[in-house]
Amino acid sequence: MGWKRPESVLVVVHTADGQALLLRRTRPDNFWQSVTGALRDGETPLQAARRELREETGIEAGDDLVETGIVRRFPILPAWRARYAPGVTENREHRFLLGLPAPVSVHISPREHLEYRWLPLAEAVRLASSWTDREALEALRDAAGEGRP
Repeated sequence: MGWKRPESVLVVVHTADGQALLLRRTRPDNFWQSVTGALRDGETPLQAARRELREETGIEAGDDLVETGIVRRFPILPAWRARYAPGVTENREHRFLLGLPAPVSVHISPREHLEYRWLPLAEAVRLASSWTDREALEALRDAAGEGRP
């Protein structure tokens, strides 16, 4: 098996009435996040976002999947660095948004996630485990006029 590519996507799925989808990972314990995943070799960020969304939720994204152009860099935690080539310590994450009219049923992969929740944006901000996810959710919350809690 080759090294994991240090480039990923974050897909924030949200609804017209101000809810966001969060998934609880199987590990680390109690880690909540939007749809995320690493790019495969030869895959573009948009292709990865569509694939991860389908694999992690069963949702098929149409033209409403928006590539925001926002890319964040963050350090790869030491516990996960063995998956990457020697000397790789940072990941690049591409942000996407998927707006839906209302919450939909989600089909999670039990290999990766234990449960999912549709939450008001302010609550999703508080529950999200990564700073990049919180930042994306805060931007949606603020754009929706909900302001800070």
